[in-house]
Amino acid sequence: MNGLWDKLGSAPAEVAAIGECMIEIVRHPDGATSFGYAGDTLNASVYLARLGLRPSYVTALGTDPFSDAMLAFWRAEHIGTELVARREDRLPGLYIVTTDGKGERKFHYWRNDSAARTLFDRPADQALLAALDRCALLYWSGISLAILTAGARAKVLEGMARRRAAGGVVAFDCNFRPRLWPDLQAARTAYSEALTHADIVFTSMIDEAQIFGGDEAALVARHKRFGVRELIVKNERPGSRVVIPADGVDLSLDAPPGGEVIDTTAAGDSFAAAYIAARSRGRDPRAAALVGHRLAGAVCGTRGAILPRERMPGDLV
Repeated sequence: MNGLWDKLGSAPAEVAAIGECMIEIVRHPDGATSFGYAGDTLNASVYLARLGLRPSYVTALGTDPFSDAMLAFWRAEHIGTELVARREDRLPGLYIVTTDGKGERKFHYWRNDSAARTLFDRPADQALLAALDRCALLYWSGISLAILTAGARAKVLEGMARRRAAGGVVAFDCNFRPRLWPDLQAARTAYSEALTHADIVFTSMIDEAQIFGGDEAALVARHKRFGVRELIVKNERPGSRVVIPADGVDLSLDAPPGGEVIDTTAAGDSFAAAYIAARSRGRDPRAAALVGHRLAGAVCGTRGAILPRERMPGDLV
């Protein structure tokens, strides 16, 4: 096994996932609506827990009934909630997602004043930063990166540098949402900082071309230059490419045939969770990517971000 995964190989590995969970309202093509809770790193946390890891979610919520319901949902999914800050003066963010006939989704957000935007920004949150030091894996995304203030972002990056120096692992999913950034240069600077503090990166040309430009060869070269140790590039075939410079690994594969695509929400989040879980159990990169595609394919076959438990594929890891 690649030495990167040694610490995660002790089951169950502890994971701290940083980000924002929002109230999710899904408007279906037939006009019906459904109500739930989701967010990219929260979605990944659900699947990490279902696949045998021990994720704790790191975020800020209000003290309202919706926040209480979120916490109850996370606990029911075996996600730790001890690293959640509560804000009496804030509420969770909200979004509505619509899907077209091909399963592609469009998001409409109300999140500018959400509690998660204050994460790591208040004195009491210092305890949350200190708690990250005990986790084997820190997992966050470009959305987590975007919602934090500049000061909070700097604190997180310092904590990640400290954790990596002590043998921890940082995984980063590049999920890019242009509307969360004041301008492209701010996004490019922040992403560059995040990539220099990442061991494992999940990305795509769709995301990175918007930030940095260039083709896939430039993408791979950039991540090597930043020192990323394991790079997973998801593409539209669907398929993926895994690059592990230290081991001389550079492989591409197509996703196994799947069923009808109904909703692509959380496809990338579930892929990342399954890949991490498989690699932490000693699976090689090709097998882990195929596991990721299997779970993502199942997620795309149902509406919403969270797959009903009875529809989880068996024997993933």
